[in-house]
Amino acid sequence: MATFPVNRLFADHALLPTGWAHNVAIALDQTGEIVSIKTDQPIADGDERVAGPLVPALANLHSHAFQRAMAGLAEVAGSGDDSFWTWREEMYRTVGLVNPDDVEAIAAKLYMEMLKGGFGHVAEFHYLHHTADGTPHADPAEMSLRILNAAKATGIGLTHLPVFYAHANFGGVAPNAGQRPFLHDPDRFLALLERLAPLCRDNGQTLGYAIHSLRAATPEEMRTILERAPVAGPIHIHVAEQTKEVDDSLAWSGRRPVQWLLDEMPVDERWCLIHATHLTDDERQRLARSGAVAGLCPATEANLGDGIFPAVDYMAEGGRLGIGTDSHVATSVAEELRLLEYGQRLRDRRRNRLAGPGASVGHTIFDAALKGGAQAVGQKTSGIAVGARADFVVLDGANPYIAAASGNQILDRWLFALGGETVRDVMVAGQWKIRNGRHDREEDIDRAFARVLMKLK
Repeated sequence: MATFPVNRLFADHALLPTGWAHNVAIALDQTGEIVSIKTDQPIADGDERVAGPLVPALANLHSHAFQRAMAGLAEVAGSGDDSFWTWREEMYRTVGLVNPDDVEAIAAKLYMEMLKGGFGHVAEFHYLHHTADGTPHADPAEMSLRILNAAKATGIGLTHLPVFYAHANFGGVAPNAGQRPFLHDPDRFLALLERLAPLCRDNGQTLGYAIHSLRAATPEEMRTILERAPVAGPIHIHVAEQTKEVDDSLAWSGRRPVQWLLDEMPVDERWCLIHATHLTDDERQRLARSGAVAGLCPATEANLGDGIFPAVDYMAEGGRLGIGTDSHVATSVAEELRLLEYGQRLRDRRRNRLAGPGASVGHTIFDAALKGGAQAVGQKTSGIAVGARADFVVLDGANPYIAAASGNQILDRWLFALGGETVRDVMVAGQWKIRNGRHDREEDIDRAFARVLMKLK
């Protein structure tokens, strides 16, 4: 597998910001940035011809890497009404069993799977900071360093989001035992950001931060972090994922969580509101006007029974959105985007909900997730465009469904009929990371991950 930058690529079909183009010659510099794009060109000596349609790799805007190891382990019915809150107990069990080596092995496996699924970048919403009993590691950044290592080893782009987490519920309720590995006070959290800033910079990775939720931080703590944080990257927060959260917020403040957040915090283009599932019309309209991104995780939201985001109206109002894989019951672009559209269809009992008359649903939602995802991970430019990072997906041109398709049919078939197996090659920052469906470190990554799963069973 090539580990050096490719200087010139040639694609018979490529998805540009202006739409599909033919016979596209793309030049990259040594940093993996796109420096020129020419269409309707003959192939030239030295060009590397890709083996199928070329599309941008999406950014995955929400990940809890360690949760990939528990995927499928919370699918046994309990004695009551199962919900996010009962699923959370299995998550706490997993947290209590994993050490730093395990977390790095899980993240490496997950990031390899994300690459194979068509993602080129991930925002890691990282709240697993300490040992099982809450004791900090000798290096308080140990768990974050394992995430940075896993991203570097696999080659996926990373926006690292250390998470501030201090309480169990609104109003500063004391945390429970299962939450001890997550906890910080503001000073220790700000010190963690200071420690990580040069490391991320040296790795070519982006550093932002997250506040776990309005349940997990008091208003005073949030304001302290916002005022003193030593980084200018993205700001993410879970909000309004479950109806219980809405009820608890009303009992605490008299306001719903998104309403409170928009009233009290400087929500703008730096922010990504993860889930934001339960919105009034006014909250939805205000969120759309704020410039923030709604971070949707359709497979996880379906798995947890959270509800369905009002994407039809939100997109019509100009709202920005992107997709993440959250708990990683799915790891592909196709599955998340398909479920995003299908959720709207099931709720409305109608077809083709997220595109206007005559428009391709696949292209519409892919473009929205491309732009929203790039904003949420701190990328200034997205897509196959001059100045953007060369993060590409090559769809399998030998697949008869793809070979027989043209234009937006390619996206619609990939997203709605084929899925992750259609991804053939993936490039990140000008370097091939997946070739013909495989990663060059696949065997070692799988072996380490298998050892963790045997420990957790």
